[in-house]
Amino acid sequence: MSFEAELAIATTSFMKILVTGGCGYIGSHVVWALVEAGYDVIILDDLSTGHRSLVPEKARIVVGDVGESHLLDQLFTKDNVEAVIHLAGKILPQESIANPLLYYRENLCKSVALISSMLRHNVHRIIFSSTAAVYGSSQEALVTEASPTKPISPYGQSKLSVELVLASASVAHNLQATVLRYFNVAGADPSRRSGPLGANPGHLIRAAIDVAMSRQATLRIFGNDYPTADGTCVRDFIHVSDLASAHVAALAALIGQEGYKVLNCGYGRGASVLEVVDAVSTVIGRRIPTEDAPRRPGDPPALIADASELRRVTAWRPSHDSLEEIIRSALSWEVHSAGIGVQLQNLEC
Repeated sequence: MSFEAELAIATTSFMKILVTGGCGYIGSHVVWALVEAGYDVIILDDLSTGHRSLVPEKARIVVGDVGESHLLDQLFTKDNVEAVIHLAGKILPQESIANPLLYYRENLCKSVALISSMLRHNVHRIIFSSTAAVYGSSQEALVTEASPTKPISPYGQSKLSVELVLASASVAHNLQATVLRYFNVAGADPSRRSGPLGANPGHLIRAAIDVAMSRQATLRIFGNDYPTADGTCVRDFIHVSDLASAHVAALAALIGQEGYKVLNCGYGRGASVLEVVDAVSTVIGRRIPTEDAPRRPGDPPALIADASELRRVTAWRPSHDSLEEIIRSALSWEVHSAGIGVQLQNLEC
């Protein structure tokens, strides 16, 4: 890390940061990274999908809804919040197709309530958790921040709508806003302090691990006729701990930033569904069974990040950027969280 980057982190440590959705899967990893960097963290989470057990004791938890203006006003009045990291929201593209109004209410309307309360209390720094789903079915080999945004699900549309609100507010209200567009987030904290809990919502690596641990009989592969090398979807998988460190780096850079910025969060290379199957099978030492299934609506053939801008404007450098390490950490967390002594070949992280 450069001297300038170290100085930026040192001078922004001990700031009070509000993290919405901080008890969730990604949010808890972000909170751990912030606390380790010296920030004072307040979490706002309704605990509908989050868990208190995933976050460090140093972080203060306020149970409530990010759309409750009265609660937000109380928080901003009583606490000297200097920046917000906004992760709360709904995240399942297929669910959004079946229930679009839920996604516009939870992701767009509640974000507007949060931003409005911030501005009322002169809080002008925000990092927003967005998604590669805003790009839709991109035709570009590597997706840059300037690539066309054509989301194909209400989930992606709702996230893009919040981005547009932030872009407008940065001009009208001097808001310093950084949007982080996540590609496919997977894995778990290498120290097993946090990871995904609850039912598998359909993420590929978690579904493959469910099969590896005999929770499911087979892994369903949704579509084998996409215009990719092996016919299955290709995604840029990023380790959740690397994504968490990207938030800390983006927060340090945000202090001296003016206006609005968008940054892709990924590694710049993709893995297909079948390549993930091969990698999981290699890690556990046996082939996991699969079955073909029809395509799911809202699944683009390929999404791979050009994350060079993130590296250029922040001190972020990944530490866990291999598919095998992502899978090993995810397996280790699942065994740990299940509390069972499943013996899996080569599981040591």
